[in-house]
Amino acid sequence: MTSNATQHLTATADETASGDRLDRFLAASLAGDEPLSRTRVKALILEGAVTEDGTVTTDPSQAVREGATYVLSLPPVRDARPVAQDIPLDIMFEDADLIVINKPAGMVVHPGPGQPDGTLVNALINHCGDGLTGIGGEMRPGIVHRLDKDTSGVMLAAKSQRAHTRLTEMFAAHDLDRCYSAILWGMPGDNTGRIEAPLGRSNRDRKKQAVLANGRFAATNWQVIRRLPPFASLVECRLETGRTHQIRVHMAHLGHGVIGDPVYGRPMRSGQMPDAPARDCLAEIRRFARQALHATRLGLAHPVTGEMLEFETPLPADMTALVGVIEEGIARRAMARPRR
Repeated sequence: MTSNATQHLTATADETASGDRLDRFLAASLAGDEPLSRTRVKALILEGAVTEDGTVTTDPSQAVREGATYVLSLPPVRDARPVAQDIPLDIMFEDADLIVINKPAGMVVHPGPGQPDGTLVNALINHCGDGLTGIGGEMRPGIVHRLDKDTSGVMLAAKSQRAHTRLTEMFAAHDLDRCYSAILWGMPGDNTGRIEAPLGRSNRDRKKQAVLANGRFAATNWQVIRRLPPFASLVECRLETGRTHQIRVHMAHLGHGVIGDPVYGRPMRSGQMPDAPARDCLAEIRRFARQALHATRLGLAHPVTGEMLEFETPLPADMTALVGVIEEGIARRAMARPRR
């Protein structure tokens, strides 16, 4: 099915197909030398690429109607290999086997649906050369772990296959020291703690992670670095495991989600604030544009030489500014209190 132009594939439902799921029917009906997977068909339906008798349908589970004609518009096939792009990198360390960067918030790690380029991988290929594309897979060359798009901080990538193999083993064994800084809503009752709560895909929303009894083991150690009452706390989180969205979900499970997190954050409401200065400050905090989460420190044995390495980067400017906003709010509240 490889083509440089959009293809329009047609299937007409007969009596035997009546009542079948649309995605299943199309995947079976359009099978050929290069068949489409049901997952791929489902994604295309959700994107509006399928019509039923000329009308767009976006429900993959829709029941097929006998005699109906379905047309799937298959877009041109893209080259799966990421291309080099001249995107600046804040490099903290580099040798023949390893590169460590300070990733900015807003940068996606590797290409994917909705983000075909402009990623860290594109930048790494440009910086390291085409040799990187043969390490660890076509779409994610050199990548052994990732940070969410809106999480900043220390991240490493492999530049050689031997480093990639060893780093993959180290991450699987959790044989690294990974520490994050987060600004949370409110203030935990204790100053330190450990959250051991298994994580998996949410049963209600498959795009989200959730604490599940049958999830994968996950543990986070946390410590309050600074309290900013009544609004927030600056905490340090050290990972024992590295599950998807682990800190964000665990902190929300603690009852103190990460400020700026649109998925798990649960921001404070103005009704919880006792006075006007507090409500004004809350409004400013709620405007923070991303989750206030930063990979502060990463320690590991070099995957080839065994030398102990530790990389640390301070809070980025936007998180430092957020702390400043909260401090100003606290000061305004103190000034507004009546003197006794």
